[in-house]
Amino acid sequence: MLSMSCFVKHRFSALYIITFCILSLRKSSGNGLLQLEVQQDYVVLDNGLLQLTFTKPGGHLICIRYNGLDNLLELHNPLLNGGFWDLNWSKPGTSGTRGEFDVANGTDFQVVVQNEEQVELSFTRKWDASMLGQYAPLSIDKRFIMLCGSSGFYSYAIYQRDETMPAFYLNEARIALMLNIEKFVYMAMSDDRQRRLPRPEDRVPPRGRELAFPEAVLLVDPIEPEFKGEVDDKYQYSCENKDNKVHGFICTDPTIGLWQISPSNEFRTGGPIKQDLTSHVNPTTLAMFVSTHYGGEDLVVKFGDGEEWKKVFGPVFIYLNSVSDYTNDSNAFLWSDAKDQMKKEVEKWPYSFPVSEDFLHVDQRGSVCGRLFAQDRYISEGKIAAKGAFVGLAPPGKDGSFQKEAKGYQFWVNADDDGYFKITNIRPGVYNIYAWVPGFIGDYRCDKDIVVAPGSSIDLGDLVYFPPRNGATLWEIGIPDRSAAEFYVPDPDPMYINKLLVNLPSHRFRQYGLWQRYADLYPNQDLVYTIGTSDYKKDWFYAQVTRKIGESAYKATTWQIKFELDEIAESGKYTLRIALASATFSILEVRVNKNGLGEALFSSGLIGSDNTITRHGIHGLYWQFNVEMETSLFNEGDNTIYLTQARNFSALHGVMYDYVRLEAPSFTSNKLA
Repeated sequence: MLSMSCFVKHRFSALYIITFCILSLRKSSGNGLLQLEVQQDYVVLDNGLLQLTFTKPGGHLICIRYNGLDNLLELHNPLLNGGFWDLNWSKPGTSGTRGEFDVANGTDFQVVVQNEEQVELSFTRKWDASMLGQYAPLSIDKRFIMLCGSSGFYSYAIYQRDETMPAFYLNEARIALMLNIEKFVYMAMSDDRQRRLPRPEDRVPPRGRELAFPEAVLLVDPIEPEFKGEVDDKYQYSCENKDNKVHGFICTDPTIGLWQISPSNEFRTGGPIKQDLTSHVNPTTLAMFVSTHYGGEDLVVKFGDGEEWKKVFGPVFIYLNSVSDYTNDSNAFLWSDAKDQMKKEVEKWPYSFPVSEDFLHVDQRGSVCGRLFAQDRYISEGKIAAKGAFVGLAPPGKDGSFQKEAKGYQFWVNADDDGYFKITNIRPGVYNIYAWVPGFIGDYRCDKDIVVAPGSSIDLGDLVYFPPRNGATLWEIGIPDRSAAEFYVPDPDPMYINKLLVNLPSHRFRQYGLWQRYADLYPNQDLVYTIGTSDYKKDWFYAQVTRKIGESAYKATTWQIKFELDEIAESGKYTLRIALASATFSILEVRVNKNGLGEALFSSGLIGSDNTITRHGIHGLYWQFNVEMETSLFNEGDNTIYLTQARNFSALHGVMYDYVRLEAPSFTSNKLA
């Protein structure tokens, strides 16, 4: 029997591999009936289509048998093997986003449902004081469900804390499936991001050379020559929560697809456009529930001593499909079928079959509807329907707090062309309504708490968002959409490319090392943008980063915005609106005229740790700043605003702008020259 310490390290002894290689050869029943076999050290589930084997009582998935393939999972990796729930945690007061890994192995096993239609298994670990310092102070109940006639299985978990548990930080919670290295070589996570992937040993010296950070590796001598000269980085296959519904791998012999399907985002952190990992080299398929990716320390979930908490993660569906013979169309067919299955799973949400009382069914949930408008007197005298607005329910907080929220549940939709929205299947609780409207800066939040009860249907009527505004727009740069995608994204260095992304304009920002191109384009002088002449699509670099000036030496950068005013207001203040799409260990400073010298009129202080620049994203956490400036600072004629990113300890410090706007004092007639 494998010891608990071996489980914690994800290591498999030779005896263990031999034992379960024999087990993996067990023939599936093939009769379509659900069968459950419980032995001393393992549990086998079989519905005639697939067969699953779990360790007992650990709940580690060690075999998926399907369509003639003895095991779809990998058991020979040096560290990570099979399928498992795990989490990353830290002691309170720890800085950063990385701590100890905990594979959440169960200590007790129970069959909670067994009938002709379904089997549900529970693997639990109840925390007690003897585990202090060794395991995250959480009680965990991992559930696995197999249905009759279903080509796949479901998994969910209940994480719970009580008043006896000490403080700790939760950095990450997920399901990981480590697939058979020899078989699963083709990855698909969207219609346009699909490809054969290199082997894991290609990432290790001497075949691979680590670049600026461990995740990014240049393939210098891969086993298959087609990958030579490419960069492999799992973050190049990241995806926003709202789109992260289906991804996985395809095996060509036999022709099998394995897909992770997430029918809901209610249990994920950070809101609908938070980005996270999907599938990548190893081959690995992930279901991410809690993570700090593209958010940094602001998304670490911090619990105090005795803080009670409970959350249900999932269920997600692991779907298997196949075709009899591999052809040139097989990959497309399996991907299309997986997308169709995803749509079916979404339509069935919330599922009716999980039996835990903590997973709430449709009759235990409520709904909220309404209509959202934006009103900006400098754009329109009347209200403007909030077309396409992101509207959501999240735990009560401050404006925009949903993007750093991880303890509760969130429910999001997009408003229609007339601003109407309806949010359904909401778990009972107290929420705020949050929203943002494409084309307008800032965040909307309804001050009134929304109390959702089982079966309730709440009509909020008309809601009006008044975006930040003091005066008329003198000039603007970019589009207020929480992304830097509209700005200039350079071509990658040809030495560091991912071939898949070369012909994907909408994903060009995902290439490695684009931040280094700033110094190539501006070797001696920083960016200068002239209102009325420059074009932000060509002349505004996608990220304000440092410039390398020597070996491990970097210089802060100052960008200039040049413009003319034909007259200066006699009273009032000018307002500079700055919306950031990302910030990583940065200090943003603003100065006006005076050659950019003197004390800054505004400093953001140290902000952000989302690492979006290094992780090939185009947005992370959203920041919005308003800088009011005295009229005496401006000149009739030529003026310059200086934007300095003052931190210079690394090549990777920087900000991404979403939108910049200068407003005249309220109700004045200031005009550009």
